Amino acid sequence: MSETPSTMLELGTQAPDFSLIEPASGNMVSLSDYKNEAVLIAFISNHCPYVILIKDALAQFARDYQDRGLKVIAINANDVENYPDDSPEKMVEDVENYDYTFPYLFDESQQTAAAYQAACTPDFFMFDENHKLYYRGQFDGARPNSGIPVTGEDMIKAAESLLAGDPQPVVQKPSMGCNIKWKAGNEPQYT
Repeated sequence: MSETPSTMLELGTQAPDFSLIEPASGNMVSLSDYKNEAVLIAFISNHCPYVILIKDALAQFARDYQDRGLKVIAINANDVENYPDDSPEKMVEDVENYDYTFPYLFDESQQTAAAYQAACTPDFFMFDENHKLYYRGQFDGARPNSGIPVTGEDMIKAAESLLAGDPQPVVQKPSMGCNIKWKAGNEPQYT
């Protein structure tokens, strides 16, 4: 397990569009399906201990905020050939086991992860209704074996500020997690 920080993409960046398969439904989901809606894009995986730690809390966060105007989309970009625990079949199991109420998409080409400069799992990007980057950073301060409880504190504060129309949080701490498992030759320049 290699602890990797998020790249902290520049605030105000326009969200790159994408169209990815949702293994649980077989449907294609695009960012353009969420016109004029604030959206949290979470790069996650099935097997990373950092993600496993927050799965229940992330699922609850989504249930709490989706009806309030913040949509959630999760994306798995890991190389499933070398990391079969992240396969689309295992993604469907995660959706069922954790009762995800949001689409969990498969970025097989890894082009979407590279477009977002995603570096780790979990890596979070919260966009306003114009799809301008409002928050990128940690879910909270919990890490595997840290003894710090999972609260979602940082993400909740950012979501509350966004929904209230307040300015972006001044303090945004990088997310930490497992590095995205890039296919050979796909490693982006920023890693």
